[in-house]
Amino acid sequence: MPVCLNAMYPPIYQCSNGHTLCSACKTRVLNKCPTCRHDLGNIRCLALEKVAASLELPCRYQSLGCMGIYPYYCKLKHESQCSFRPYSCPYAGSDCAVVGDIPFLVAHLKNDHKVDMHCGSTFNHRYVKSNPHEVENATWMLTVFSCFGQFFCLHFEAFQLGMAPVYIAFLRFMGMMRRRRTTATMVWQGVPRSIRDSHRKVRDSHDGLVIHRNMAVFFSGGDRKELKLRVTGRIWKEH
Repeated sequence: MPVCLNAMYPPIYQCSNGHTLCSACKTRVLNKCPTCRHDLGNIRCLALEKVAASLELPCRYQSLGCMGIYPYYCKLKHESQCSFRPYSCPYAGSDCAVVGDIPFLVAHLKNDHKVDMHCGSTFNHRYVKSNPHEVENATWMLTVFSCFGQFFCLHFEAFQLGMAPVYIAFLRFMGMMRRRRTTATMVWQGVPRSIRDSHRKVRDSHDGLVIHRNMAVFFSGGDRKELKLRVTGRIWKEH
């Protein structure tokens, strides 16, 4: 009986009766052959490993558009980087496990997460909080923009950095980005990160407009009674 339905990669082991198993599943069955229950030991099936090395196989994402054929032992590395592999849901407010292509994720964000959808390349958002000394360590806004035939995720977030609240705004492109440049001051300009990079990875790299609490209070008027932030921006396409 099979332990899993994945392809076997070396080292491939066999029991005394010739039943084979890969190293990943060997630990899961506690070194017992799942077919005959004999001890597996450390006997390698070199013949099967040699046969595998001669094979060339299509990418597992062939149905999504990848037409490449790869040597057996290079297939896993390619699939981990394949540009046709599904994207993870970019919504950061929950541990969402949904994956899919961009059109599917756009519909998912709109219908399941009720994310605001906007057409156009400019944005103008306000964030008001009655007590500027308090912050919830959670995402507080996600908007999806459609412009230039592409989709972008605009994140606004307040989170704790050390002992003080920090406010950050950053963009993620719903697709693959081939290049990246950034500058980070009170005016931020750069190439948005891809949603291949997780929300937390982008946020914690501070790759966006970062406003510390003292500066946020200053922009709010300086009386420290209420936090008022306005973030405006524009998405443009270089020619």
